[in-house]
Amino acid sequence: MITIKTPKEFEKMSVAGRCVAAVHDEVRATIRPGVSMRRLDEIAARVIRSHGCVPSFLGYHGYPANICTSPNDVIVHGIPDDYRLREGDIISIDAGAIFDGYHGDAAFTVAVGDVPDEVTRLIDATEEAMWAGIAQVRDGARVGDIGAAVEAVGERFGLGVVREYVGHGIGRQMHEEPQIPNYGKPGTGMRLRTGMAVAIEPMFNLGTWETKVDDDGWTVRTADGSLSAHFEHTVAITPDGVVVTTLGDGATVPVDLSEKAASS
Repeated sequence: MITIKTPKEFEKMSVAGRCVAAVHDEVRATIRPGVSMRRLDEIAARVIRSHGCVPSFLGYHGYPANICTSPNDVIVHGIPDDYRLREGDIISIDAGAIFDGYHGDAAFTVAVGDVPDEVTRLIDATEEAMWAGIAQVRDGARVGDIGAAVEAVGERFGLGVVREYVGHGIGRQMHEEPQIPNYGKPGTGMRLRTGMAVAIEPMFNLGTWETKVDDDGWTVRTADGSLSAHFEHTVAITPDGVVVTTLGDGATVPVDLSEKAASS
C-alpha cells in the first residue's frame, strides 16, 4: 500500500531518521578489528532507545536482532552473532527506527582497515549509485528513472547489480509500495508524487549479481562468494522539496548530485 504523508507525519519520519543516523555514527565509530557483530547490535539497541524510538527490525517477520550486520560476502540481512571483525573485512550496517509509528531506514558499508583498491572502488561506487538514485527522486519522477541511474553506476564499474532485493516505499510501514529496483529504464514505472517517501538502496557485488540465502532464512550472500556493498537512505518528497531524512544533523547531500536533482 502507498501512503501519502502529511508534513506532521514527515516530521515524525525525520525524528526516526535522525535516530538511525545516530546509530550509524556510533556503530561506525566502534567498527575495528576484534569487535563482534553482537556488540554492534547492543550499541544500536542502546542508541535507538535513548532517542525515544524502537527498532524497526527486531521481531519483523521474526527477525531476531536490532540491526543487520553483513560482513564480506553477505549482501543483506546478516544476523549479529559472535563473529569478530578482522583487518581487511568489509561490513554493511543496516538500521531502522520507529518514532510514533513512522519509520526511518538507512545502511552503509565500510572497510575494516586496509583493503585492496578494487574493494574500495566497490564501496565508493555503491555509495555513488545511491546518491545518483536519490538525485532522481522528485514529484513526477518515475521509478524507472531511479533504477536506471543506479544501474548505470554499477555497469560503469563492472559490478554485479543485485536484482532480487530492492528499495521500497516507507512510512507507517517499513516496507511499502512502490518497490524501487536498482535497475530499470527511464520514463517507466510508477510516477512519484509529493507526500511519498522511498528508501533508495543499491547493493553491488564484486562478482555476479546472483544471490543465495543461508539456512537461517535471513542471511543473503553472493552466490559466487564475492564481496558485496550496500548503501541506503530514506528520502521524503515534501511540499517544500526532497529531504533525506536519515542524514542526521549537520550532514549534507553531495553538492553535485543535489544540483543535479534541483535541475532535473
